[in-house]
Amino acid sequence: MKRAAVLCGIGAWVPPGVVTNEALSAVMDTTDEWIRTRTGIRERRVVEPGTATSDLAVVAGRRALDSAGVKSADLVILATTTPDHPCPATAPDVAARLGMTGVPAWDVAAVCSGFLYGLATANAFLTGGTAERVLLIGADAFSTILAPNDRSTRPIFGDGAGAVVLRAGESDEPGALGDIVLGSDGSLRDLITIPAGGSRTPLSGPDDPDGYFAMQGKPVFRHAVTRMTAAAQEARRRAGWSAEEVDCLVAHQANYRILQAVAAKLDVPMTRCAVNLDRVGNTAAASIPLALADAAADGQLKTGHRALLTAFGGGVTWGAATLTWPDIPVEGS
Repeated sequence: MKRAAVLCGIGAWVPPGVVTNEALSAVMDTTDEWIRTRTGIRERRVVEPGTATSDLAVVAGRRALDSAGVKSADLVILATTTPDHPCPATAPDVAARLGMTGVPAWDVAAVCSGFLYGLATANAFLTGGTAERVLLIGADAFSTILAPNDRSTRPIFGDGAGAVVLRAGESDEPGALGDIVLGSDGSLRDLITIPAGGSRTPLSGPDDPDGYFAMQGKPVFRHAVTRMTAAAQEARRRAGWSAEEVDCLVAHQANYRILQAVAAKLDVPMTRCAVNLDRVGNTAAASIPLALADAAADGQLKTGHRALLTAFGGGVTWGAATLTWPDIPVEGS
């Protein structure tokens, strides 16, 4: 039997601070109705001052290890756009705080596609025989990079972390990953960006407005639907699944209209789509593992179900993957 990466544990965490649409409407030019009708989001979780991405990642990572019934992994991968510091990477700190000092650990930067890029990396190590167990975490504290009064971004994003443990196994086991489809188009890099703060354009000062996250909503919507759909169709084709055989579509939780459009193009009814963005918002790299954990905890995703994952993020990047859901303990976010 072909060697495969098998999902054997999952953990999720969102910070306790809740920001409702009504709270946002009190400090910026927006309303609850405007946000809900355009995004499907009612509220989001945000970190308190002093709480960083690593803090979210450690909790989710520990929960994933507990779910898998293990204490450590052979390597740790952290998908994030909001590292604790520009340098060094955040993953080694997360690994050390989880008791894995000395284990290889690194960050993956693919914005909202980061978890799937990390999944492909973990899959390569496991199927290639270089590792037997991998801890993969998607975590972002996106509220820390948003302009306080930008109504085009602040209502959309929330903070959180989701993690999975993957082990080496066989391709016919529950939890085994199918082929992972990835892609990118750097010519569209300006659609989703923080314009300043890197080597291309340093910050001009602490109040430089180009140091905040920016997004071109309409073209992002169009490209997200197109790329997520195409990647998901290819992953489904490689798995040999029909639309009717997809038990749960777990798409990046960017916007409810995007979810509806992707589901319609894939011929998957919304009743078979994981949706938690209404209460957590767009959590970037944490989006898919959080949605997986919540769907499993709520009973929507059951043992043996066929799950189709797809995402789109800055870069621009995109990806999709398939797996059958294993029988593992799950605690939602």
